[in-house]
Amino acid sequence: MAAPIRMEVRVDELQLRVLEFERDWGARSGAKASAIRAEFDVAPARYYQMLSAIIDSPAALRHDPLLVRRLQRVRDARAAARASRTFRIDPQDPTP
Repeated sequence: MAAPIRMEVRVDELQLRVLEFERDWGARSGAKASAIRAEFDVAPARYYQMLSAIIDSPAALRHDPLLVRRLQRVRDARAAARASRTFRIDPQDPTP
C-alpha cells in the first residue's frame, strides 16, 4: 500500500499580512475600517470575507494556532449574537 501524499500548504503573503494586521490591531488606535482600506485597498466587507476564509484554512491554523482560534471564537460569537437577535413587534405601537 502506497503512503498517502501529503501536500504542504503554506500561508501566502496576503494571508500572512492579514494575520499580522489582526494580531497587531490591539496596539493600534483609530478606525479599523480606514486602516483596512489603507493597508489592503479593499472594502471592510471584502476584508472580513477574506479573513473568514483565512482563519478557516488549515495552513493559517498551523501558522499561528492561538491567533486563529481567537479570531474564530470572535467570529463565531458575533455570528451567534446576530442569529439570536429577533425583531419584535410591540403590540402597543400604534404605527402599522
